[in-house]
Parts: sequence; C-alpha cells; structure tokens
Amino acid sequence: MARARLLTEPDFSLLTDTLGPLRDREQVARRLLESSLKHSFDPDTELDWEVPFEDGKWFWPPELVSLYDTPLWRRMSEEQRIDLSRHEAASLASLGIWFEIILMQLLVRHIYDKPLTSDHVRYALTEIADECRHSMMFARLIRRGGSPEYPVPRMYHNLARVLKTVSTTPGSFAATLLGEEILDWMQRLTFPDERIQPLVRGVTRIHVVEEARHVRYAREELRRQMITAPRWERELTRLSCGEAARVFSVCFINPAVYENVGLDRREAVAQVRASGHRREVMQSGAKRLTDFLDDVGVLRGAGRRMWKASGLLA
Repeated sequence: MARARLLTEPDFSLLTDTLGPLRDREQVARRLLESSLKHSFDPDTELDWEVPFEDGKWFWPPELVSLYDTPLWRRMSEEQRIDLSRHEAASLASLGIWFEIILMQLLVRHIYDKPLTSDHVRYALTEIADECRHSMMFARLIRRGGSPEYPVPRMYHNLARVLKTVSTTPGSFAATLLGEEILDWMQRLTFPDERIQPLVRGVTRIHVVEEARHVRYAREELRRQMITAPRWERELTRLSCGEAARVFSVCFINPAVYENVGLDRREAVAQVRASGHRREVMQSGAKRLTDFLDDVGVLRGAGRRMWKASGLLA
C-alpha cells in the first residue's frame, strides 16, 4: 500500500508542457508575471509559525525518508523514524537554501546583458524575490523544527563557486531545473498528506505553487538556449549538467542526520545505497526532468552516462 501511494503520479497541472515550437520570450514572461501577481505568498504572514507540532505526525512522508523499507528502518521505533523525518526535512531545507542562493546568482548573471525594461528581465527579478522569501522560509522552518542546519560538504560548497563562475547560460538553467524539479516532486506528495505536520505542509504548498512558475521559466529558456547556443556550449552544458546530477545525488541527504537520531552512520549510508526503494524514489522524482532534458538534447554522450552514474536516470 505504501509503495502504491508513493508512486501515484502527483498533479502537475501547474506545469504546462513546453515541448513544441519555441514561444515568444516576452509573452511567456508576461503570463508568468500575471501568475505571480495572483499567486504569490509572504510566508511570514501566510503561515502560523507558532502552531505546536503534533505528536505522532511526520515532518516528511515516511516513504520519502531515505531509510524507508530497509532492514535498519524495520528495527527503528516509530518515534525514531519520525525524528529522522524531522532531521531529513531540515537537511532538504538546507540543500534548498544552497541551491536557491546559487540560482539567484545565476539569474542575475543571465539578465546582466538583457534589456532592463523587458518583461523577461522583470520576471527574473520577480523570481529572485520569490527565492529570497523561500530561503528565509526554509531557514525559519529549520530553526522552528529544532534541528541543526545541514550544509553540503565543503568540497561541493566550493565546487559551486566554480559552477557559478564558468556555467554556460543553458548549463545554468539545466542546473536550476535539477535543483527544483526533484524536490518539487517530493513536495507535491507532501503538502496534501494529512500525516505531515501542518507547518511543513504549509511551507511545501507555498513552495510548490511558486516553483511551478520558476520551472516554466527555466524550461522555456533552456529549450531556447539548446537550439540557439553554439555547439561547444551545448556540449559543455551536457557535461556540466551530468556533473551537477552527481553532486546533487551525493548531497541530497547529509549523513549527519543518522548520527543525530542515534544510528550508525556507515551502516545507514550503506543501506540507503543498497535500497531498491530509495533508488526508485529518486528516479521517479527525476523522471519528468530527465524526460524533458532528453527531449531538448541535454542527455547525450558522456553527459548521459554521468546521469546514469548519479542514480537519477533509470
């Protein structure tokens, strides 16, 4: 029953299919600006941050917790499982902040040479404002949940400095989609789930609604760039996207979460790596993205092999 629940396709009605002819960049931006005007939220006032956490409720769907359905999971008490979900929610929120800070810098670079009064630039600035609120919302959720923050390993933190400096324009949007779509898939399973803490459901609901616009913007621009960019840039994008997939899969859950709930770190990491259920979760979360990247020509050659090695591509 749990497996069937997990693999039920969530409602992606907020994400319009972007295959087919290229759409006018300004027209797309105007539609996204209209949506932003109608469906934007201030998390500080929209959510009740003082609501007490409810005993027995999860902070992340159990089927999406990394150790779910492993031998170690079966030995854990229900209380310990819920506590792990709290720490993993904090780890994912920390990862989300890291990605959003990178994304904001890439967006600023993207619009630096664009017409400053265009709707395309205006929407990019609107998205940056959204991401600022999201990062503050995730940070507040971590503090409210009482767990530590979980930064990515220093090596990958510094590797992102290189990415932000040398990334091609299509590479920037491919990395943006990687950081957004898998977490978005998980959050679409989280916010309607009544087993989950109300505050976590509220946070994920806001993020899902606003990220749908960000995904549309990035998909449209990546499609345009993969058609118009020179060959060397498309090839570099395939390689950089494959490397980003590897880093993302490594950094997805900080292994310190296991120690913080009283588990043996090495045993937990080994069981997650061996878990067929976990592999299925990650590939299911990435499928909509990998199908799109395949359609626009990103998943080719060495880049495709790197995606397979990451475990995100079936």
